[in-house]
This record gives sequence, C-alpha cells and structure tokens, in this order.
Amino acid sequence: MSSERIEKLEILVTEHERTIEELSSQITEHWATITRLEKTLAALAERFLTLEEQMAPEIPVTKPPHW
Repeated sequence: MSSERIEKLEILVTEHERTIEELSSQITEHWATITRLEKTLAALAERFLTLEEQMAPEIPVTKPPHW
C-alpha cells in the first residue's frame, strides 16, 4: 500500500471514531432524558389517578326503584 493511501485510511478511521464517540454521547444524553421523562410521566399519572379518585363521587348502593 502506498503511504498516501494509508494516510487517507487513517484519517477516515479517525473521523469515524470521532463520529462514533459523538453518537454514543448523544445516545447517553437521550437515554437520561427518556429515563427522566418516564419518571415524570409515572408521577403525573399517579397524581392524576389520586385526584380522580378524590373527585369521583361516592355512588351509594341502593336497590332500583322497581324492587
């Protein structure tokens, strides 16, 4: 192989390594964001269900009028 060809391949490999590191960093950030959003969603869902239970009127158990 020629020296010039080896140099081009080394540059290409270096660029690919940099790209992989950047993508890996982005994936890590996105993973953290997704985890945080999942926790927030779960907390909001729990809060909503609690409020919904508090707001729901108690339905008395009575016999229908035809009994």
